[in-house]
Order: sequence, then structure tokens, then C-alpha cells
Amino acid sequence: MNYIDTATIPKPRTWDVEPNPATIRPTRQLIRSIAVSWRVPLTDNALRDVELCSDEVLANAIKHVQERCRVTVQWTGLRLRVEVADCSPLPPVSRMADDMATDGRGLLLVGALAHSWGWHPVEAGKVVWFEVVPDEGVMGDVRLGALVLAAQLRERHRGWTSKSELGAEVVR
Repeated sequence: MNYIDTATIPKPRTWDVEPNPATIRPTRQLIRSIAVSWRVPLTDNALRDVELCSDEVLANAIKHVQERCRVTVQWTGLRLRVEVADCSPLPPVSRMADDMATDGRGLLLVGALAHSWGWHPVEAGKVVWFEVVPDEGVMGDVRLGALVLAAQLRERHRGWTSKSELGAEVVR
């Protein structure tokens, strides 16, 4: 018998996040602490990946929609799933940015670090989600490249100062 056979699946946690870039860091830290409190069998690297992916999905919702979004964290017994629901029906855009661009790579990072990710429409907008699997960590050059990209993207987020500035770079 393995831990999945005897484990109790915790109830998903859901909460609203205000459309302010200052909410991103505490939200991603809360997501990590939920996974730790549930004893999800993720390595420290995988938990950092969860934080990085959470950061990007949240930042996209806050930056492009500029409305409150809803976060859901769920452990299925096999995967940790994080969902961010917003009120925009427009799909997320994953695009290649040139080397000098200060944004446009967030979903590429999510694609590199998460086991899987996607989105689906809902009546009031859309849900963007990603999943991390305990045994399938991203390693080697792929991980290094994704972490360098994450550092560059983190610098971009530090530059946000106002709601009007957030709207200036909307690409949807």
C-alpha cells in the first residue's frame, strides 16, 4: 500500500486576490505553504517551481485583466493543481519575445517548469491552470534556462507602480 491509498485528499482552497501587483508575492507564498501543510510530496525545487508558475499566472491575470481574480489550490493525490480564474474571456497568449523584451515570456516559463498547464473558458471569463507532479521535476539545462527567465521576469514585476501602468502593456 502506498501513501496515495491511505492519504486523505484535502479540500481545495479557494480565495480572491485583489488586482494589485503587491498581492502576487504573498499569494504565491500562501500557495507554497498550503502545499507544505498538506504534506504534498514535492521537493524544494518543485515547490519553488510552484511559486514561480503561480507568480506568472497571477501576474498575467492582474496585469492584463486588472480585476479581482480567484485562486484555487488542489491536491488530487497525484498532482498539485493551481488555478487562477479571471473575468476576461480572452485566452492567455504565449509568445516568443525578443532578447531585449522585458516581458512576454511568463507562459513559456510555466510551460517549462510545470508538468502541464492550460486554460478553459468559464461563464464569467477563463481559468488558467498548471499542475506539478511530485516525481517529475524539471532538471538540467531546461531548469537552468527557466530559472534565468524567472529572474528576468521578476525584475519586470518590480517595475509595476500603478494600475494605469499595468494597462499600458496589455497584449490581448
